[in-house]
Amino acid sequence: MSPMDSQRIDHAAQNGLYDPRFEHDACGVGFVAHIQGERSHDIVAKGLQILDNLVHRGASGSDPETGDGAGILLQIPDALLRRECATLGVELPAPGAYGVGMVFLPQDAEARRQCEAIIESATRREGLRFVGWRTVPTDNRQIGRDARASEPVMRQFFVGHGLQTPDDARFDRKLYVVRRVIENEITGETGIPHAAEEFYIASLSAHTIIYKGLLLPSQMRSYYADLTDTETVSAIALVHQRFSTNTFPSWPLAHPYRFLAHNGEINTLRGNRNWMRAREASITSSLLGDDLPKCFPLVSRDGSDSATLDNAVELLLAAGRSLPHALMMLIPEAWADNALMSEPVRDFYEYHACLMEPWDGPSAVAFTDGTQIGAVLDRNGLRPARYTVTTGGLVVLASETGVIEFAPEEVVERGRLQPGKIFLVDTAQGRIVPDAEIKQSVCEAEPYGEWLQKNRIDLSKLPKSGASVYDFDQETLLARQKAFGYTTEDVRLLIEPMATGGAEPIGSMGTDTPLAVLSHRPQPLYNYFKQLFAQVTNPPIDPIRESLVMSLQGYIGRNGSLLDPDETVAHQIKLSGPVLTNAELRTLRDLEDNWGDFRTATLPMLFPVGKPIGAMERAIERLCRKASEMIELGVSVIILSDKGVSEDNAPIPSLLAVSAVHHHLIREGTRTSVALILESGEARETHHFACLLGYGASAINPYLVFETITEMKVDGVLPDDLSVDKAATNYIKAVGKGLLKIMSKMGISTLQSYRGAQIFEAVGLSSTLVERYFTGTPSRIEGIGMDDIGREMRVWHEQAYPSEEIAASFDLEPGGQYQWRRFGEKHAFNPDSIAKMQTAVRTNSFETFGEFSKMVNEHAEQAMTLRGLVQFRTGVRPPVPLEEVEPASEIVKRFSTGAMSLGSISRESHEGLAIAMNQIGGKSNTGEGGEDSDRFTDNRRSAIKQVASGRFGVTTEYLVNADELQIKMAQGAKPGEGGQLPGYKVDEYIGRIRHTTPGVTLVSPPPHHDIYSIE
Repeated sequence: MSPMDSQRIDHAAQNGLYDPRFEHDACGVGFVAHIQGERSHDIVAKGLQILDNLVHRGASGSDPETGDGAGILLQIPDALLRRECATLGVELPAPGAYGVGMVFLPQDAEARRQCEAIIESATRREGLRFVGWRTVPTDNRQIGRDARASEPVMRQFFVGHGLQTPDDARFDRKLYVVRRVIENEITGETGIPHAAEEFYIASLSAHTIIYKGLLLPSQMRSYYADLTDTETVSAIALVHQRFSTNTFPSWPLAHPYRFLAHNGEINTLRGNRNWMRAREASITSSLLGDDLPKCFPLVSRDGSDSATLDNAVELLLAAGRSLPHALMMLIPEAWADNALMSEPVRDFYEYHACLMEPWDGPSAVAFTDGTQIGAVLDRNGLRPARYTVTTGGLVVLASETGVIEFAPEEVVERGRLQPGKIFLVDTAQGRIVPDAEIKQSVCEAEPYGEWLQKNRIDLSKLPKSGASVYDFDQETLLARQKAFGYTTEDVRLLIEPMATGGAEPIGSMGTDTPLAVLSHRPQPLYNYFKQLFAQVTNPPIDPIRESLVMSLQGYIGRNGSLLDPDETVAHQIKLSGPVLTNAELRTLRDLEDNWGDFRTATLPMLFPVGKPIGAMERAIERLCRKASEMIELGVSVIILSDKGVSEDNAPIPSLLAVSAVHHHLIREGTRTSVALILESGEARETHHFACLLGYGASAINPYLVFETITEMKVDGVLPDDLSVDKAATNYIKAVGKGLLKIMSKMGISTLQSYRGAQIFEAVGLSSTLVERYFTGTPSRIEGIGMDDIGREMRVWHEQAYPSEEIAASFDLEPGGQYQWRRFGEKHAFNPDSIAKMQTAVRTNSFETFGEFSKMVNEHAEQAMTLRGLVQFRTGVRPPVPLEEVEPASEIVKRFSTGAMSLGSISRESHEGLAIAMNQIGGKSNTGEGGEDSDRFTDNRRSAIKQVASGRFGVTTEYLVNADELQIKMAQGAKPGEGGQLPGYKVDEYIGRIRHTTPGVTLVSPPPHHDIYSIE
């Protein structure tokens, strides 16, 4: 078990389709503070009032008296604790000279005794003075059944200054180290059996204390007697009401955490955790010194995204960063293309972009260290945070207004937090510090601009080496294309349009071909990975209208010190995008001649085809070992290349090679020492690039695509006025647009956040393969393993280099993924089935329609879909008597059609669906394209009228003629991606219905810009 699993979820082991890695929160957060730092019980009461008024943002499960979690963070109530400890014979040191630990302990007396003994011994061992214990008075009579079943024993322990810790900052750091040592001893692999599920230190601080649990807001006062004691005083109160999405609520996962409370989702969490893990082997801190390894792992490796974010904040603070500095590092505002941003702030963000990736996703984060309290929004502002300042010196900030009522004359200012901005109250200074002042102070603390100018290398400004996209070997091109599984479709339907138009080709939605694991044809490994997408609580981004917040910019090289300012951090190579031309790759290879500290090494991604099964796996292991050796030799850029494909050597799938090396280096702790560049003939589709970047590649050179483009020019396929250089640039532009669209579907703004984030699910790969080479990727069904992948690569290699001359083919395989081809991939809808359907329609023959249905169903059963592999279990229970079953005439009234818009399907089809639904009593859905007003009064009328993000066809008349309104918050049929109706489909009729110009392509924004999410 991970030592940080003390933040685990009760009963949250992986089971069936449930996976605890998908733990996110969508909650209510708020705080109240006295600007001048005046402590009072009224602040505590107002904090609980805010919590009460955020109750609708929380949730409860099947037990209505058990909430998803509620909590409050306060300054340490010294008077209360001093009074209570005196009755226990515990003498507390002076205020600020002791820390308070709020700890959840096991109900089992022996396990609890062992935990307490470890707490005491670890405290003394680390040079601090253990002062004593206090049992926190609680009353569980009002809490729910489920909460009582997992309720821990609540105790507080007190820690005093040791002789070796004379200053406050050092004391804070030592308390952090002590807590991590305790957690590792109790919940680690050699810790106390079964204690990890119940043991948790909610807080250990000389400034703050946290009261939280599996409670409803209304239960906080009755459960924790301390909160109603008038001697519980504070100048700040940070509160949180939890709504756990896809989680099992638990006592530890209630907020606040030690420094923050979070409403939102960290979409890049898996990558953030991997990168933090990778830093552990080389990370150092001048302030933490030899204590730093005691704190490993630095962040939680499971549990919620909010808990992990808090771990990262806590680490940065312990290493000497200020609270605003830490949050600016983790949740930077959009800076790359912001022309209005000052240079010092831009320099700060660019310097830290060389250091670590953003923790990206919709977030409102309230934070405090006991003196400063504030909040920050993500770069898109996708979570609300509104504040009120009063004449009495109070500041209230929460997820919504009205959490505390003030008379109009008491209000000095009301406002809302802006995207990427920080709202900060400094109770020591007695003022609200403006965002601009905060950032100026942080950004001018070090000469970040000078460090960048001195150390940063911009690849786009370096003179290009001699390599050109024109270089290609026409004699071997066809064989190499076959070895990588190229098809005619890849060349004609994908690469050619991207090279000529600078954008991916537009096609109809959906596929009737088999999943990769069910196909009888060899498949690129990329096809076994499906992109994840943003859902309702987590909106997609509009990559067109919100391009300011998105960036493909990246940096490669050896990462510097995360915890100490160092100008060498900026010694990185800046890339404008992840796709490299041949010339750019050659320039990188030649960097060592001009920049001796940028050493590169090229490692082959090949395996011998003449060797028995298992040769590819051995080649991968050899590749991983070689990568480690190169790092030991000081190499900072490793180029993985499959250019040596020949009759004897087949390529290792590039995705497998990249991910294998990436995870191998993470496990070794050396991943941040090197950039992984891919020189691959395999990558050609945007999805391929997304997979490679998602599994750790820093940049990709698709050399075979450029050779294919060159051949197109030689063969006269490309227009005469389009040069190969321009065609290659167009292709790179198209890939960039596609990547932005893919990132936006998951609500991720920057490529730096996307890299290594593994925003995919594997479908049809064995769990053994996934766990070893794609560690952390969800895989809900089993499938092929390493030997199967090797066999598929051998099939392509045999086609490229046939053992018998007579077997040679002078053409690529047809493909057939996008269009049916005679010798291509199987389709459920093929000429035979379509002919049956057309005959049935033209002759009005129900018998022929039955033949069509049978043919389509048989295709599904012939390993075309997962559904086709599932059989109904019969004979398990007696049949329900027919007289107890609703008549069919009533059942069909619940039917409704899919929301296919007029234009995406023909006028006849759209009206036919409406007529059919009206005849049986069901409901048809207009989709997002509006509806002809002539249909409102007859049986062609659709009962459900949709209002989508493009608002096409939406008028008052349209809305009042609906039985049901369906408002799309984001695109559903194409998750996270806006619908698109090509201009040639927008005829005069469609243009009139949609209130637009005929012939103009219509694109729906991915999110609904008026709604975005349930927030």
